[in-house]
Amino acid sequence: MQTTVEERLFFKTRPALWPLYTALRDKLCLAHPDVRVRVSKTQISFYHRRLFAMVSLPRHRFSGISGEFLLVSFGLGSVKQDTRTAEVAQPYPGRVTHHVPVQTLQDLDTCLLGWLDEAYHFSLAKSFRDAHKKKKQRHYPLLFLYI
Repeated sequence: MQTTVEERLFFKTRPALWPLYTALRDKLCLAHPDVRVRVSKTQISFYHRRLFAMVSLPRHRFSGISGEFLLVSFGLGSVKQDTRTAEVAQPYPGRVTHHVPVQTLQDLDTCLLGWLDEAYHFSLAKSFRDAHKKKKQRHYPLLFLYI
């Protein structure tokens, strides 16, 4: 899949990060050819049926990280303990969002790509669960009025 003009413009303020992004994007698209990319003002999102990963240009600094970096975020069902994880949040039960800074091509290692693969499959499982969730059926008793 070719990169778009919107993706290129996203990196207008930090062009040095473009090669990192394209390397990550190429690896994701190679592993999952059905991935769709959506560019917004603050992030680039990777979807299958649901959002599973995002890339953003951080607006604030994280402690212990100097220089420019991409912030790769993804959702999983559990916390992954690693020194590279800058922030972990649980927006709701059953989903844990991880934020991992990426500064070099070496940071795009098998560990990070494994987490992204897990996030992809987690989003597929979530789509499956949502699609097969039964709506609560309400049973109203029949009322017969005799006049």
